[in-house]
Amino acid sequence: MLRTMLSAGLSVAAVAFAVSAATPAFAEYPERPITWIVPWGAGGGTDATSRMLAGLVEKDLGVPVNVVNRTGGGGVVGHSAISMAKPDGYTVGTVTVEIAMMHWAGLTELDYTGYTPLALFNADPAGVHVKADSKYDDVKTLLADAKAAPGSMKGSGTGQGGIWHLALAGMLVTAGAEPETVPWVPTKGAAPALQDLVSGGVDVVTCSVSEAASLISAGKVKTLAVMDSERLPGYPDVPTLKEAADIDWSSATWRGVGAPKGLSDDVASKLSASIEKAYNSEEFQAFMKQRGFGAIWRDGAGFGEWMAKADADLGKVMKASGLAK
Repeated sequence: MLRTMLSAGLSVAAVAFAVSAATPAFAEYPERPITWIVPWGAGGGTDATSRMLAGLVEKDLGVPVNVVNRTGGGGVVGHSAISMAKPDGYTVGTVTVEIAMMHWAGLTELDYTGYTPLALFNADPAGVHVKADSKYDDVKTLLADAKAAPGSMKGSGTGQGGIWHLALAGMLVTAGAEPETVPWVPTKGAAPALQDLVSGGVDVVTCSVSEAASLISAGKVKTLAVMDSERLPGYPDVPTLKEAADIDWSSATWRGVGAPKGLSDDVASKLSASIEKAYNSEEFQAFMKQRGFGAIWRDGAGFGEWMAKADADLGKVMKASGLAK
């Protein structure tokens, strides 16, 4: 009887051992490479900042973080690829200001709610720039003259419906003017728009101050105001739009990191913590300063709130400007 009981006990133990040996232990995240999708082309600002962050996150997490450029559709292709991936933490991507514009323009049904927000790491507010010898020394006078004689001034900074176009339109709408009060001259970016400004082809350019920095330093362009809640550290003498004209309007191009909707809280927390560590590193901060990018930090919850506000603000302006579908 004792021998039978011992034999049965050993058999149960053997079966339990065999089952435990055949069942793999769950490895701690991450256990394999992570793909980081960038919705814009190689060599641009979004690509450069993303690769710098991804490289630092790779060192911290100890697995490869492979940056993949998924371009096309004005940002729709890449942003959709991030959103539609499996929410397992092995696909993340850079989410840019265009996510708050694309669906209003009828390009996609995707909006900021299609992501698990992880972090905001960059924002470059728009400045109101005029030619250095312009008669305007403050934005309040410029706006008063524009409203008194609609169509007498031309603005530029990017393509039709781009973020810098919406920056100007939003300023005008908030100031009680129609968006078309200052007709927009489309260009392929801030650089050609600023050259048009210097040559007298347009009267005002709205783009980031960093994009205009070289011409400001050269004494060819002056900045009347910045569309932000605070003055820029590098330009403490440039007032905010609120200070200059009592206009509560902010506009910026920005970049953050998102994952597909439905990512577990523990994985999201680990990713966000790693990105924050990379953001705070001397290497990343020096890179951002050297390249002229505005460094700003918001955690996942903060980034979600940021995107929601941007979506509402830009939707309002696009509707007023006839750019919403």
